[in-house]
Parts: sequence; structure tokens; C-alpha cells
Amino acid sequence: MKFMQRIIIPALLLIHLSAVAQKKPADTLVVKVGQASKVIFAIQDKKDLETLKKYNFQSLLDDMIVKLEKKDTSKLSTPSSVYLKDTTKVETVNELNSNETSSEESEWVRERSGNRGEKSHRNVVVVNNNWNRRNTYHSFNFDIGTNNYLANGNFPDQSNALYSVRPWGSWYVGINSVRRTHVAGPVFLEWAFGVSWYNFKFQEHSTSVVKTDDAVTFVADTRAVEHLKSKLSASYFNFSFVPVVDFGRGRRKTTLFDGSRVDFSSRGNHSSSFRIGAGPYAGYRLTSWSKMLIKDSSGHEQVEKNSNSYFLNNLRYGMRVQFGFDDIDFFVNYDMNELFVTNKGPKLNAISFGVTF
Repeated sequence: MKFMQRIIIPALLLIHLSAVAQKKPADTLVVKVGQASKVIFAIQDKKDLETLKKYNFQSLLDDMIVKLEKKDTSKLSTPSSVYLKDTTKVETVNELNSNETSSEESEWVRERSGNRGEKSHRNVVVVNNNWNRRNTYHSFNFDIGTNNYLANGNFPDQSNALYSVRPWGSWYVGINSVRRTHVAGPVFLEWAFGVSWYNFKFQEHSTSVVKTDDAVTFVADTRAVEHLKSKLSASYFNFSFVPVVDFGRGRRKTTLFDGSRVDFSSRGNHSSSFRIGAGPYAGYRLTSWSKMLIKDSSGHEQVEKNSNSYFLNNLRYGMRVQFGFDDIDFFVNYDMNELFVTNKGPKLNAISFGVTF
């Protein structure tokens, strides 16, 4: 038996060493600590260097030192995702079985608290897995562009109507709280609510908006003054629901005002970041007013502003088309219902287009 052990054991050891030698040798980095200790990093694949950049090694070392001080030789059971930097947040865990933490993280909290059966009110570091858990993230977006309206498919300036608008100066502005939900593959759902403003700056500076008991009309102001500007404005509270096909699968999405970028490299490496979507929106009118800027014979400028409903429809609804590439998006909004109440004003459908950032 001893003879067999002397033959078999060295043979098995030789086979093991031969298999190890066939593997690609790992690059190693040795960091000396104190007089007799060292930390060794063995990098088998250089692609893992990008992953190393995402870890908070100070937190990992703190936990390791605690275990060594307690002479605990068991492996470090903390979930590796806990040490990801820039994606962690501090939460108060009121109960170990809270829905806000995974079962692996709950086990880690139990070990850290030293009590497996009681509630913990300690502040612990957990990974913000909002995207992984709900497939949704939030941003604030601004729409800035120009607006006009169509009468039977044509712009009013083609018929020289008094309510024709100037594209430059007829600004459309929107502020939106947007949530983007991943549905499947490259399909996302952007649902948002916010406030927008129509500004229709008239081509003719002397155009005046007049409301009677029966209708709203547009007439030329014949006073002996210099007309500098005239416009009709309205604000709306809106809600939109836009499915988006994102060929970059969210790899790059501009969220300028919350400073966040979403990296879904785990979903695949997609060279194209083109995205396009279309969906409905609806809005409710908040305020509306007309404003005219004039200059009298003495050269003094005067602003005449009147707040009125002007028989504008309280409800607006339509379709939104948006498309973008990399860090820029464009939008087109078309109101399917008329701007004014039926038979109370000209038959006009508002249209807006511009950029989103």
C-alpha cells in the first residue's frame, strides 16, 4: 500500500501541475503591507481591469480587517456588488427581510449586525439596484423649439391670415419629469409629465386678439402707435406615453440636469445608439394670455397684457415623435384636436418641433 501511495500521489501531482501550466499565466501585482504581509492581485484577463476600477477597495479592506481582528478565518461572505463605488447609497434597513434588499444582502446585514433574528436599525451600505429591480430610471428633460399651427394642412401665412406666426420667436418650451422603463430587448417606454408653453408670435405686429361673447377674432390694431410685438401664449400640464426602440439599448442617454448616465454594457455591446419612438400625449390648459408691445409718439414703450381663455380648448391631445443619436434628441408634437373651441375661432391644429436635452 505504501508503495502504491508513493507512485500514485506524485503522478496525480504531476498531472495537476501540467494542467495548471497549460493555463495562461496571470499578471500579478504584489503590494507589501508592513514588515511581513502582502496583498496580491492576480489578473487573468486584462478586461477585468475595467471592473476593478468600479470597486471601493477601502470598504473591502475594512471588512477584511474586522474579520482578521476577530481571528475569523472563514471566507468573506459579503456580496461583491456591495463594494461597487459610485452606485452605492446609504439606507436605513428597518427589517432584515425588507423588500429593499436581496436575500444575499439580508444575510450580509445579519452577519454584520451580529444578530440573526432581530430587527436592525443600523445604517448599512447596499447597492442601488433600482434599474435591476424595477427596470426604470428617472431624469428631467427640457424641450425647446418652435411652434406653429396648421389650417387644413397648410400654414396660415400661405393665405396671409392675420393670425400667421413668425417661426423665430414663436417658442415652445417644456419641462418634463421622465421615467424610462425597459420592456424587452431594445424596446423602452418613456412616460412623462410636465409643463409646456405655447408662444404664437404673430407675423403682423399690429395683430390684436379680440374675444367677444360668441367667438375670438384677430384684427389689426389701427391706433397711431408703433407696434413692436404681438403674441398669444398658453401653458399646459401634460402627460406623455412614448414607446421607444433604442438600438443602443440605453447605452447612452442624455440626462443633463441630474448628471446621470446609464451604462447597460451587461446587455451587450451595441455600436449603434440610434433611437426612435412615437406615442400619445395629453395636456390641460393652465393659463393663457395675449401681449402686445407698442411705442407711443413720445418714444415710450408700453406692454399691454390681457389674461383670458380666448376660447382655447382646455384639453389638448396628440402624437409625439422623437428620435435621437448619441447625446441629442429631436421631437415633433402635433395636436390632433383644434387649438380653439369648435365654432369659436379659426380651425387650427398646433404643431411644435425642436430638441430635447
